[in-house]
Amino acid sequence: MREVSVGRLKEGDVLAKEIYSSDGKILLGKGVALKSQYIDRLMQLGLYGVYIEDDLTNDIIIEDVISDQHRYAAMAAIEKACKNIQFEKDKEINIKDAVSNIVQDILFQKDIMISLMDMRNIDNRIYAHSVNVCVLSCVLGKGLGLPIDKLNDIAQGALLHDLGIVELPSELINKRGLLTNEEKDLYQTHTSKGYELIRKKAKTSIIIAHMAYQHHEWTNGKGYPRQLKGSDIHPLAEIVAIADFYDCLIHGAPGMPRVLPHVACEILMANAGMRFRQDLIHVFLKYVAAYPTGYTVKLNNGETGVVVGQNKGLPTRPIVRVFEAFDGKINYKQLRVIEYNLVEERTLFIDYIIE
Repeated sequence: MREVSVGRLKEGDVLAKEIYSSDGKILLGKGVALKSQYIDRLMQLGLYGVYIEDDLTNDIIIEDVISDQHRYAAMAAIEKACKNIQFEKDKEINIKDAVSNIVQDILFQKDIMISLMDMRNIDNRIYAHSVNVCVLSCVLGKGLGLPIDKLNDIAQGALLHDLGIVELPSELINKRGLLTNEEKDLYQTHTSKGYELIRKKAKTSIIIAHMAYQHHEWTNGKGYPRQLKGSDIHPLAEIVAIADFYDCLIHGAPGMPRVLPHVACEILMANAGMRFRQDLIHVFLKYVAAYPTGYTVKLNNGETGVVVGQNKGLPTRPIVRVFEAFDGKINYKQLRVIEYNLVEERTLFIDYIIE
């Protein structure tokens, strides 16, 4: 399978992975041949890209680090928690089973490399973001060697980190252009709002509330809401902050347009020592593919290919499969296929991702 932006889809392209609605139901199943009306609907949903099948990449299998079942169960849990808080203030937050499943899935994985594209849409972007931050935080926590009780704490805090957003206007949450000063001030209240909402729940640890409160603090003291600095920031909140920032970069957030994964990795490195602790960024980037498997890329020698594998610990040097005359009109009998391992091919590098 390979990734294709929705704008490049053609009638007859076959889906390689299911596309889900906000409630976890399958909108389009694996193996469905796309029609023009399906493609139009995907655009309306705000999807950036999907995975499709083709004969050149049918051996590429891109797996999530958690199961689809557990991902959408977690989305349903955080959606229910948000709605309970909005409409039934007396309800408790019940997410422990959902986060326990995520932690177990991640602990079960031997070698983790975050490569799967998150196919979120306009309806589920808040909940999909929360689950992604939960997964990324747990991966970083595992990489740091945290014990399982800490991983469960961080999973709960990460899943609830943006809970305060439920009290903000939807037009603000969905805005991707620059925020006005008034909008920025309003948006920044979500950390305090989330803290207050969580700490009032009797069965919820105060540590989880502080992850919501502190996930926008910077190690240099220039974050918000309290301008905490260095060791004053809770260590678990620091982990959630990195996961949140990365996911906002690659999928967009209020006042933050999306960027491609390799650009997000560069931005993270640029913020090491200022916004985040350097040691945490160093560990995090070991588990994130700068050029995700399945993406089409252009090499500096002019050739075009598909990323088919990763080299652990070297996120900018994946394995790229190049096809002679890769233009969609290939004579398969005369096709020449070359795979470059960019760890070994020192003079080759990826110029850019083709969206």
